Amino acid sequence: MSEVIIVGVDESKTAKKAAECARDLAAALNAPLHVVSAFDTDRTEVVGSGSERFTVTSFDAAEHVARTVAESLGSNVQVTYSAARGRAADAIIKEALRLDARIIVVGNRRMQGIGRVLGSVANSVAHSAPCDVYIANTYDVD
Repeated sequence: MSEVIIVGVDESKTAKKAAECARDLAAALNAPLHVVSAFDTDRTEVVGSGSERFTVTSFDAAEHVARTVAESLGSNVQVTYSAARGRAADAIIKEALRLDARIIVVGNRRMQGIGRVLGSVANSVAHSAPCDVYIANTYDVD
């Protein structure tokens, strides 16, 4: 098992807080941090007009989210990022397996009320993770 810590993110404030908790944990353990954002469909969109056209894919959008969060975490820990195909929990677990992660960090959004019954990323990760899982308290963010 490597020492890498993985955090799953999207564009939410709760994911940002979970990433900050993961950064602090990585700093305390002197471990590298890997930020991952999931995408579940392969969509391509062409934007722009005239000769100024850009192609944006689901992968590009997810990688942009991961990169933006990674860059916002500062430089006190080694941070890498990636996009991973699949539902959020599956993509995070796949990255943890690929990197032989020590800890996965996720936020606890949707772990109470109806979300707890229907499921959440944190719940799915906790039940299927190949390593320890740290569930960051993010209730006060949204």
